[in-house]
Formats: sequence, structure tokens, C-alpha cells
Amino acid sequence: QVQLVESGGGLVQPGGSLRLSCEASGIRFRIGVVRWYRQAPGKLREWVALMTSAGSTTTYADFVKGRFTISRDNAKDTAYLQMNSLKPEDTAVYYCNVDILGNNYWGQGTQVTVSS
Repeated sequence: QVQLVESGGGLVQPGGSLRLSCEASGIRFRIGVVRWYRQAPGKLREWVALMTSAGSTTTYADFVKGRFTISRDNAKDTAYLQMNSLKPEDTAVYYCNVDILGNNYWGQGTQVTVSS
């Protein structure tokens, strides 16, 4: 059974940090490209960050560059998104996506709320 389970979301004050996790099972995680997306209320889902299978390449959306860091531990079939200097506009449901040779797998999402 294929599962991607995100965790680590929550309520944080502006300027704070959170680390999201995405644990995969039932897929060949280590050969997949990992992407994080987010979707704020009333808005379209938007891409946040990407990491290739071996971790050799990472790219970020301009609005998170310098604040967020994507990483992965293939031995644990887990991807991470470290989020620092959070802003209210980062409030959204965050989703991980694993693309394995064109087959896309999604987690259920984890809510991140940045508010004082």
C-alpha cells in the first residue's frame, strides 16, 4: 500500500521555524524526485521546493529561497522541509509529492499556520 504521511505542521509565530516530514512507504522512494507544494485558502496549489533522487539538485520558489531547506534521508524513506523565518503569508496546507518515473504520489497534507 502506497502512503506518504506528512507531519510537523502547526501554529507558529512570525519569524519562527517548523520542520515538516514526509514519510513514504510502498514506493521506491530513493529513486523519486521529491517536491513540496502548498495551498493557501482560496488559492491554487503552488510549488515550493524540489530535490532530485540522490539529493544532488535542489531548487526553490523565489518566495521561500533563503528561508526554506529541502532535504531527504533515503535510508528512512523520508523527506523534510525546514522552514525558517516564517511569515503569515506562508500559512497553507503543505503537501509532499514524490515523482517516480512519471508516477506521482501525494500525501494528505499538513497545516502550517503563521500567526501572532
